[in-house]
Amino acid sequence: MTAARWIGLDFGTTNSAVALADPSGPPRLALFPGAAGPRPTFPSVLYFEPRASGSSRPTARAGPAAIERYLASEHKGRFIQSLKTYLADRTFEGTAIGPEHYTLEKLVAIIARQMGEALDFSSWPAPRRIILGRPVHFSNPSDAELDRFAADRLLAAIRLAGFEEIVFEFEPIAAAYAYEARLDRDERILIGDFGGGTSDFTIISVGPGVRARGRQASDIIGTDGVAIAGDVFDKRIIRNLVAPRLGLGGEYLSPPNKFLPVPSWPYERLERWHYLSFLKSPQTLEMLERIQRTASTPERLQAFLLLIKHELGYQLHEAVQRTKFELSTALESEFTFESGPVTIRKKVTRADFERWIADELSAIVGCVDRLMAASGLAFADIDRVFLTGGSSFVPAVRQIFFDRFGEEKVTGGEELTSVATGLALRAREQWPA
Repeated sequence: MTAARWIGLDFGTTNSAVALADPSGPPRLALFPGAAGPRPTFPSVLYFEPRASGSSRPTARAGPAAIERYLASEHKGRFIQSLKTYLADRTFEGTAIGPEHYTLEKLVAIIARQMGEALDFSSWPAPRRIILGRPVHFSNPSDAELDRFAADRLLAAIRLAGFEEIVFEFEPIAAAYAYEARLDRDERILIGDFGGGTSDFTIISVGPGVRARGRQASDIIGTDGVAIAGDVFDKRIIRNLVAPRLGLGGEYLSPPNKFLPVPSWPYERLERWHYLSFLKSPQTLEMLERIQRTASTPERLQAFLLLIKHELGYQLHEAVQRTKFELSTALESEFTFESGPVTIRKKVTRADFERWIADELSAIVGCVDRLMAASGLAFADIDRVFLTGGSSFVPAVRQIFFDRFGEEKVTGGEELTSVATGLALRAREQWPA
């Protein structure tokens, strides 16, 4: 890496990204090392190694190194992900790991600090001021007080990572700046930014004429968002497709002659793959083994037990991601999970998936329609719709915008990195040379 004057940081629920800008030319994405080679995103995860004998605290690893160490460890430590979703949760102050208590702010700061270390900030003066992305709303339903609370926590965390002057920018507005760089005329656009934890929307005027006259507050016509996105879609696949193949929905015989439903709470752990390790306690395993002996589908409970014992949560998560991706390009997919002693195969259609996420789609529709009504604009008044983020590929999500604005107006690009690019452009405007 070489020194850059401006930096934009997109701290995401699932992945984070950094873009760097110089006085001229387009921003460049930071590349992070990984086992498969350099990558433009940094998984927003932490792994605490089991504490070695005589050690005062566990070793924390973030990003690709966290996943690699977790998968390679015979004795698993503590894996933590989706920290951004807890920023608006007043009940989650932190967690104990070994003898030490880590606040939520400190956990986020470790990720941000190790992102900087991966970029080798030590070899050149690291930027002390940044533009930091944030969702329009951190909570669902939206709550202004919780939004302030969550933003303050995120700000405190990034300061702990070593940055001093931090300016927030809404993530969909940052995506608008990235889209604007390709324009040769002014447009009124609607941005849809679909992350792992939130879906955010902004109506904004952008273009070379807007930049030339200087941006005005009135250029931002409206913003809204909902705390629903890709992570929830994954959970619906697990709940409706995977969990029933592992025994959920079955019954077991409780002596002397009473049939009871298989408890649902262990399957809820599947919805966050690293929670599966919490089930690997003698008490829980004994309970599931007892249920399996008299279950209506004992072979499915046996598969669930093997999944837990062999800690195959990450591999299951990857299979879910593959199926979601395939359903974005095909009407049918075969969910396939083959890992060690566990095999699950099940055909799933796009119609199935869309039925499972119907409530989430309705919430997104409501948010978009609410924003349009608040703006006082008709659908025809929008020149272009720019969709970004991983879940923007889901056909049912795109159809929401096709139906309202016309397919010819909907575009996308740089789905995982446009926010970071826009934040770096915003930094260059915030602090001109």
